[in-house]
Amino acid sequence: MTLANYFDFVIMPILTISVILVFLRLIKGPAIVDRVIALDLIITIGIGIITVYSIRENQKILLDVAIILALIAFLGTIAFSYYIEKQKDD
Repeated sequence: MTLANYFDFVIMPILTISVILVFLRLIKGPAIVDRVIALDLIITIGIGIITVYSIRENQKILLDVAIILALIAFLGTIAFSYYIEKQKDD
């Protein structure tokens, strides 16, 4: 089995199924915290998909996009935790 076949038939289906399951958690989540964590996880899985595609197609510029998405996801999580902390203080 070549690396390209492994990406196509093992890794991408696993990432696709995980996005679907996390999206269900995003819709169904009982609390806002669950939804924010699910959204952050969808972004992280998207970074994984971009990385796999970048390796498969030998497109190194897409890794820069993945790094920027990771930074945005991290800053969004920090902003949300700051917002929750401020709500507890009030």
